[in-house]
Amino acid sequence: MTGTQPRIELYVRSLLPDGAGHRQEAVIEQLQRLDAEDEIADFSVIVWGKQIAHESAGSCTEEGEYILNRVAEFKQWALSNNVSLESFYQTHEVANDATDEAYNAMVLPVMGLAEYVDGELRHVAPCTDGDSVHTITDRLDRLERGEPTAIEQHNNVSILSD
Repeated sequence: MTGTQPRIELYVRSLLPDGAGHRQEAVIEQLQRLDAEDEIADFSVIVWGKQIAHESAGSCTEEGEYILNRVAEFKQWALSNNVSLESFYQTHEVANDATDEAYNAMVLPVMGLAEYVDGELRHVAPCTDGDSVHTITDRLDRLERGEPTAIEQHNNVSILSD
């Protein structure tokens, strides 16, 4: 691989829907292979829950603040790259049985990938670019082949054709 090798953060949900455990294991195995082959600098796996609410006690913990800050960073990256994360980071209303007042919570994806190069966020998966969905596996496959992100490749083609 040419240039600086990326550092990968893989976010995984702790309580998985059926079938998701095998997908997570496959992604982690692919990351281990990329790391062993020096295609990436390193990777970490961060466990998060199903959802987080800005107003919750959990959002005030170190872990909650970390997740909210990362998601805000991912959304800023999406705006800057004209892609969407909305189908993967949805907000919905949750009933609070203790107070009878509803609150909004952000549902976190079963898996999310963040790629950093020299400390800068380079790619987030999954994301959508128009009708194209860029999955975690798509990005890892491109890394294995030494290719840029699909977003970067699309943006470079757009710039060249202008």
